[in-house]
Amino acid sequence: MSCLLGGEKFGFTWVYMGGGSSGSYIPRFKRSCVIETMLLSNRSGSMIAGIPFSVDFDSLEDFLIFIFQILFATTAVLVAGPVAITILATRRLRLQNRFIFMLNTSIADTLVGVSVYYLGLFDVQEGYPSRNGTYNMLPSLLGVNVLTFLFAQFDRYFAVCHPFLYSRFISRQVVIAVNVYCWLHIYGQTTLLIFLPLSKSIQLYVFGVVCLQVFVLTKVIMTIKLFVIAKYQLEKDPPGAEKESKKESIRILIFVVISFLVLWGPSFVNIILRVLMGRGLKFRNEATNLFAIMARFSAVCTPGVYMWGSPILREAIVRKVWGRMCPRCKKRVGSCSLQPGVKRRTQESH
Repeated sequence: MSCLLGGEKFGFTWVYMGGGSSGSYIPRFKRSCVIETMLLSNRSGSMIAGIPFSVDFDSLEDFLIFIFQILFATTAVLVAGPVAITILATRRLRLQNRFIFMLNTSIADTLVGVSVYYLGLFDVQEGYPSRNGTYNMLPSLLGVNVLTFLFAQFDRYFAVCHPFLYSRFISRQVVIAVNVYCWLHIYGQTTLLIFLPLSKSIQLYVFGVVCLQVFVLTKVIMTIKLFVIAKYQLEKDPPGAEKESKKESIRILIFVVISFLVLWGPSFVNIILRVLMGRGLKFRNEATNLFAIMARFSAVCTPGVYMWGSPILREAIVRKVWGRMCPRCKKRVGSCSLQPGVKRRTQESH
């Protein structure tokens, strides 16, 4: 004799087996419940084994995305890394304030390249809500660059328009302190978000997005102002090494800021739409987020502009980094750096 009792909502039914008072109830699990339990156990086992990759490798597109992320991360490290190493290893570069700002952004860009090995290769989603995220620690590297570029613009403005005040008050120690502040400000705020309640964290995150809009608007205004200074004011100065050095530094900064804003602009607009208006595009993870990829591409573009616009930096990189790996490159630069009858141009102290 058997009898069924209700237990459906728990995925099984009680079945009374036997007869009279000597029988007993035993559970009989539903087939669908057993299958679902097996799937959940398999899924949890895969998560315990490690974080899944960013793609499923089911199509050619998945393989291309994965390979692109590896190539991009490696390129960023190999382009930005030598710039940072060269400035640290070359005393005449370290003594110039503008190269201190270049050093700060190059360190951040190198770390951005390293971060892509995680953000681009694994299934990671930063922000709110996050999945396998780093509490925005890795994406905050771009925030360091935003602040550094802003301070570098003010540095060049005062160096050109107010040289007396600049030489008196803006020392190398002040510039180093400003660059350290960029890291403390960004990561102090990011760390604070971790320990605050979720509601307060989201409010602070939105406030940071609003402040970022102010920073970007200020950068645009300063870029226009520096362009006017480079085009008109410096033309009135007498020719010389100091004038050429100032023009070079402003030209590099203008190109860097414009390229940074162009690459970072779409991601900036999408973040505003998602955070402030609840709209905007959503992506599967960081590896497939086209806007985030464009923003991180500045880690390759910025040091590339540094090398393109500064012959002294380009020559030092070949001598200090690539020249040691390729002696022929070092000899070639050494033979071409000085021409007969032409003196080497001295660089300004700031």
